[in-house]
Formats: sequence, C-alpha cells, structure tokens
Amino acid sequence: MQTVDFKHIELSDGDKLLDLGCGEGRHVIAAYLEKNIQAVGVDLGFNDLKTTADKFNEFCQSEVAEKSFGLSVANALSLPFDDNTFDVITIAFGLRNVTDKEMALRSMNRVLKPGGRLLVLEFSKPPSQLLSKIYDRYSFSILPKLGQLFAKDGDSYQYLAESIRMHPDQETLKGMVENAGFSNCDY
Repeated sequence: MQTVDFKHIELSDGDKLLDLGCGEGRHVIAAYLEKNIQAVGVDLGFNDLKTTADKFNEFCQSEVAEKSFGLSVANALSLPFDDNTFDVITIAFGLRNVTDKEMALRSMNRVLKPGGRLLVLEFSKPPSQLLSKIYDRYSFSILPKLGQLFAKDGDSYQYLAESIRMHPDQETLKGMVENAGFSNCDY
C-alpha cells in the first residue's frame, strides 16, 4: 500500500480525523497507521468503501483498531455526524467534485470542533497566464491521451481536466471557506 506522510498534519494522540471522499481509503488508512487517532472515512461510493474496509482489515486486525476506525456512506453536503465531532477534516482531490461547495463547507464546519483544522488538497489554477496556457494544453491535449494509453480511460482524464478548470481559483476558494465560518485560512 502506498502511504502518505501525515506528520505535517500535526495530529495528536486521540484526535478524531474525518477523511471526506476517502475513495479506496489510501489517505485515511495511512493516517490511522501513522498516528494514534480515531479515524472515519466517508465516501458516496459503497464499492470504494468496501475496498477500504478490505484494505483496513488487511493492515489492522485488532479489536482496538476496529473501535477507532469507521467508514460511512455519506454526502459532504449533509454530514451525518454530531456538531463539533472532529479535530481534523481532510478532503483530497474531492472538493472539485462536490456539487454545492458552499453547503459542503458549512457542513464540514458544523462537524469540526472549535479550533479544529480543515485541510483541502486540490488541483487549482496556475498563477501566471503563460503557465496557464501550457497547463491547459497539457491538460486537454496530452493528459487524456496518456490516460487512454496507460489506463485505457481517456474520458476520465478529460473529465479531470474539465473539473479542474471549473474549480474555483485559490483566492475564490479561500473566500468560500471563510464564508462557511472558517478562520485563519491559507493556501
């Protein structure tokens, strides 16, 4: 399993982590294995969560692990958790797929404890016009062809390019996060 370094997230023992759009669980399982935390992975797709559960069971066989790790089929627009539940919320390459980002951000803010942290890992727009032109050419001309060649799925890579283009730029997204009630926002 490929792991992700979660040391920079500064999780403390006993923290409760919510990973939205966890997919097959790579990030949430890696965080759980690296830190002494409680972790919950959420995704819309039941099949992805089944894969996550299988991977989790492969790596964590203890009863304690099962009590501090959970999975939930849920929508980020209306998270099924009590207010002020989580210390950290992560969403990696998933916010651009959310239909109502502002509603989802408010839902995240509701379930995050006061002083908690929201970490969004996402593609965005290049800061200069020249880089933007190069990036667009690569994203729309080359990336789908590479996707077709290596993954036999050019359409998904075309969607990736389109969804990145439609996603708000850094400043706009920062404003949306602040409007949802978050403070000390940066990118």
